[in-house]
Amino acid sequence: MSDYARDSVQRHCQSLQEALTRFRRQNVEQVTAWGEHLAAVLPFGGRLLAAGNGGSAAQAQHLTAELVGRYQQERPAYSAIALHAETSTVTAIGNDYGYQEVFARQVAAHGRPGDVLVLLSTSGRSPNLLAAARTGRAAGLRVWALTGPRPNPLAHAADEALCVDADGAATIQETHLVAVHLLCECFDETLTVPGADSFTSASAAHRRTS
Repeated sequence: MSDYARDSVQRHCQSLQEALTRFRRQNVEQVTAWGEHLAAVLPFGGRLLAAGNGGSAAQAQHLTAELVGRYQQERPAYSAIALHAETSTVTAIGNDYGYQEVFARQVAAHGRPGDVLVLLSTSGRSPNLLAAARTGRAAGLRVWALTGPRPNPLAHAADEALCVDADGAATIQETHLVAVHLLCECFDETLTVPGADSFTSASAAHRRTS
C-alpha cells in the first residue's frame, strides 16, 4: 500500500471515529426514543415508509429489511416499505410527474395518520425528499430525517431530525448505518421489556381514536 493510500485510510477511519464519538454524545437518546416510538406503532398495524437517494437509498432499504425480516432475534414481521425500491412506480411517477414527486406520491398512496416516514440524505437538500416530508406531515405521518450537519432544509421540514456532525458523505452514511442498527436494536428491546404490552396497547388505543 502506498503512503498516500495509507494516509487516506487513516483519515477516513479517524473521521468516522470522531463522528461516532459525537453521535454517541448527541444522538443516542434520540435514536432510543425513535425505537420506542416504532414499538408503539408497528405492532398495531402502523407502517414505516423509508426513502433516500443513492447510498442513502441503500441505508433506507437496509432499515426496512431489518423490520420486515429480523434484526437479531426472532419476532413477527412488521410493515416497512422502501419507496425507492418500487422501480416501476418510481419510473412511472418520474416520467409522468417529474423526479421530484417520486416519493411524495407514494407517501400519499401508502401513508396513514400515525405511520412513520424516515428520509435519509447526507446533504438534507434533495428536492424529492423535501416533497415527501411535506406530503407526509400534511397526511399526519411522523416524519424523521437522518441527515448531515445542521442547518439543512430536510431537518427543518421533518418533525424530528438526527443530524450527523461530519463533513464527508461517506462518514455521514456510515454513521447513518449505525443509527439504523441502533434503531432496530431499541425497537426489539422495547418489545421485550416487561410492561411493554401496556405501553403499546395504550398507543394502539390512541391510534384507533385519533
